[in-house]
Amino acid sequence: MVVRSTAAPPTPWSRSLAEPKIHETAFVHSSANIIGDVLIGANVIIAPGTSIRADEGTPFYIGENTNIQDGVVIHGLEQGRVIGDDQQEYSVWVGEDASITHMALIHGPAYVGDHSFIGFRSTVFNAKVGAGCIVMMHALIQDVEIPPGKYVPSGAIITTQQQADRLPDVQAQDQQFAHHVVGINQALRTGYRCAADSKCIAPIRDELNLSGAKSYTSIVVEELERSSEVASNSLGAETVDQLRYLLEQGYKIGTEHVDQRRFRTGSWQSCQPIETRSLGAAIAALESCLVDHSGEYVRLFGIDNDRRRVLETIIQRPDGVVASTSTFKPSVASSNGSYNGNGNGNGSSKLSAETVDQIRQLLAGGYKIGTEHVDERRFRTGSWNSCKPIETTSAKEVVSALEECIDNHQGEYVRLIGIDSKAKRRVLESIIQRPHGQVAASASTKSFAGSTAATATATVTSTRLSAEVVDQLRQLLASGFKISLEHVDQRRFRTGTWASCGQIQATSERDAIAALEAHLSEYPGEYVRLIGIDATAKRRVLEAIIQRP
Repeated sequence: MVVRSTAAPPTPWSRSLAEPKIHETAFVHSSANIIGDVLIGANVIIAPGTSIRADEGTPFYIGENTNIQDGVVIHGLEQGRVIGDDQQEYSVWVGEDASITHMALIHGPAYVGDHSFIGFRSTVFNAKVGAGCIVMMHALIQDVEIPPGKYVPSGAIITTQQQADRLPDVQAQDQQFAHHVVGINQALRTGYRCAADSKCIAPIRDELNLSGAKSYTSIVVEELERSSEVASNSLGAETVDQLRYLLEQGYKIGTEHVDQRRFRTGSWQSCQPIETRSLGAAIAALESCLVDHSGEYVRLFGIDNDRRRVLETIIQRPDGVVASTSTFKPSVASSNGSYNGNGNGNGSSKLSAETVDQIRQLLAGGYKIGTEHVDERRFRTGSWNSCKPIETTSAKEVVSALEECIDNHQGEYVRLIGIDSKAKRRVLESIIQRPHGQVAASASTKSFAGSTAATATATVTSTRLSAEVVDQLRQLLASGFKISLEHVDQRRFRTGTWASCGQIQATSERDAIAALEAHLSEYPGEYVRLIGIDATAKRRVLEAIIQRP
């Protein structure tokens, strides 16, 4: 294994010329750069394109079984240190069994505890992330200490200790997901080391050569813990891996199907129960369900001892099998903690995944949550009525309260409210049900509102913007927030790689509408979202998709 590692350069603050110390069992890809006093523990995997540079802040520690994924940058300031678990000073400490995922930035002084997960493109700077924390994608953790076992939702900006202390606890499904990521990367580490070892790889190559044109779904490789019984002609490799993982963890296996008409209502029906503990038999049962319900949606899930679902994944859509759309993303348990036969993959049979995520982000930000309803006649006048007050800070209980409000007000509009109790103003208004039970078409849109009630009677109209977007603009301007736009094409939408269109300087509603319409014309066929920014708090108060391809 050729590793691109070099000694630290001589600098005004250090002339130690320290070199990396890499455990013999670790795998460091040849395109990764390791510089200076970096200690890499046993069974660590360092993926391609990473930069671990202890040339300013130093030293760095990376604990055993940890995975550092593609494009991760680890660096540190010359000033500032954290105390590692060995009670020594470090610029950066990353504990054992941690996952630092694609494009994340860990900038010292920084501490990441054992069993923690840092999501794609997230940043940890001058901060401590406690053991067992889950930090999702595009989050910023700065100048704070995250207590152990906390969940940081995607896009969160945690820069005050009060925000950090209010974060929700990690759920069991999140812990299982993080554990799974570590296991997958350990298998990859073993595979890469085998590929670089002629003695290990030669028998595999010989077997492949003997097979000729025969296609192999799996290869007998004891070191990679694979078995020939997992061959499948209709299941993707990820689905087979998910089945294996569920069986190894002792979960029961469930499958459900639904046609296109009933898919929107979540009226799933169970396939024949899978009672086997054999991977081969489970694959056969799953393939049978796919064949019996071709042209329908089919999903796979695990069931734990408390009858809760884990790792719920759609494995077939009406146009064919989904080969690589999901990698063990766990679903949130149903709001009452029990197995729900009609779940929709986000922990609720009535709420979208986006709404559940909004709830978690509001609770993480320390906001109160409310709900309101209004019938069709009063909707135009903005005469909303409150549902039963929600006092809890538990995401599950909030989901349950929202579902109760929806049940009590069928055929009406229902909206989710986020409330900043200190500033006595609303930070979110999102319609989660429209008459006849349908959820707003733009279910992922987060609609912001100020303290004034929403109104559908706009004095300024637009041929391209909906009344809801015009109302959002009006309220952002009235509250003194800055406005900007972002766009992304369909290919990059799944990775969340949004590009800024620039800030809108307009101070009048009419000018702001004209600027938005101009940007929509500039990016036809792309997603465009409206951003509201609280310049004082340096945080976003609105992200609303206003155009889709």
